[in-house]
Amino acid sequence: MRHARNELVGLGLALVLSMLAATSRAADSCDAFCHLAEANKASLIMLHDRGLLDRAVAGRIAAGISAHAQDQSVAGSRRSSNYLHFEQALEVLIGEDASRLHVGRSRQDLHETVRRLQQRDLYFAVYAAQLAARHALLNTAQEYANAVIPAYTHGVQAQPTSAGQYFLAFASAMERDSTRLRALYARLNRSPLGAAALGTSGFALDRAQLSDLLGFLGPVDNAYDATLVASVDSKIEMGQVLATAAIPVAQLIQNLHTQYHDPMPWMQLGDGQTSGSSIMPQKRNPRPLDRVRSQANAVIGGAQLMILNAHNTNTGMHDYRGLAALQTTTNAAIAMYERYADVIATLHIDRERALAELNADYSTMTEVADVLVREAGLPFRTAHHFASTLTTLGRSSARSPMAFNDQELAEVYQDAVGSELPLPAARIRSAMDPTDMVAARKGQGGPQAMEVDRMLGLQRERLAADRDWLQSQLDDVRNATAARRAAFDELLEKE
Repeated sequence: MRHARNELVGLGLALVLSMLAATSRAADSCDAFCHLAEANKASLIMLHDRGLLDRAVAGRIAAGISAHAQDQSVAGSRRSSNYLHFEQALEVLIGEDASRLHVGRSRQDLHETVRRLQQRDLYFAVYAAQLAARHALLNTAQEYANAVIPAYTHGVQAQPTSAGQYFLAFASAMERDSTRLRALYARLNRSPLGAAALGTSGFALDRAQLSDLLGFLGPVDNAYDATLVASVDSKIEMGQVLATAAIPVAQLIQNLHTQYHDPMPWMQLGDGQTSGSSIMPQKRNPRPLDRVRSQANAVIGGAQLMILNAHNTNTGMHDYRGLAALQTTTNAAIAMYERYADVIATLHIDRERALAELNADYSTMTEVADVLVREAGLPFRTAHHFASTLTTLGRSSARSPMAFNDQELAEVYQDAVGSELPLPAARIRSAMDPTDMVAARKGQGGPQAMEVDRMLGLQRERLAADRDWLQSQLDDVRNATAARRAAFDELLEKE
């Protein structure tokens, strides 16, 4: 059996996993206080560059910010994210000039900026976790690309398909989730800083510079929107994208869980993934499935909570501004993706058992009807009637399709249609073979090997592009951080 973490790294996703680890560490180390300090650094640099603070005052404020940040790095420190507490600490360190840092600002725009920076950390972590889960799906799709398995509709065996097509369907859903995440980033990564309470100020602040210094794509244009309106939908949109993503995750998990209703499932968890019962020696409980589903439920519930918090509130209220619900939702999504990747990477498909389940029922009757249409020119409904009659007769006598001999097939056709079977019985029997049926598919996106290979190649290309995109966004933020800290250090030297 495969092991999820080793497999993911071994097949080339080390970069994404390292990004996930790096962003998670960044999110842990740069808490709300840390982001508040960085936003204050950006404000200080901009005020100095715009001539709103002279060099001497800017240098003293820079020294105060640096000293306060150092003081708060000690274990057990207050690390308050309230700017008024930050300013009070600066006043103790450098005197009344500390308040000059707040020129043209309000706690409204400053605190919303801190929340945006925290949200961006959460975004990077969940996006990287999602890419890792996509990668696991593609690996499993490739490993079992041509395994013929049952597909189900209305909870009933429907037709044979390939495991490659099956897993690629769920990978396609994740690809759409990645597209949604990328789209929302352009709206999420916008700076409220400089909007003040809601109407800017009489000081000529450079909001574009503030945005650049903090690694945003640009300011939220309308100042009222920046502090009072976008503060709602920026969180709700991310929650809703994650909730949408949780649905197909839970569906695949539930499909797998249903397998365990059968004493001999054809798809099951790998060795070491199940756990025993405290009283029933025979039990092998697929507990990892419960855990993925529970996290998916937490994502969906958390997304709805964000809507409820904002529903029927005036603009400017605090009900919807806090980040707690989004943090809980995003952390659940990260755990969902990580556990999902572990499950997918260790799945085992018993090919013989899957074929046995297909051969025990009548899932190939569509191909029987299609062969009569394609090769004998029958009207579809006539061919369908024969296949349906054969199914009813076989099930009533507890016989599988292959149990009918040539003469019986001819007799069933005669009874159903009123004429001789227009194709050799051997041809009808070959149409009943699940492997032959899958191989005979011709349409785009089908389960046949050529289409599975094509789709797998495309999805790997798109995953690589999404991984590169994420890396470029991380690089942009890191470059902005380096530039901001260099400019701040220069002010320190002038002190």
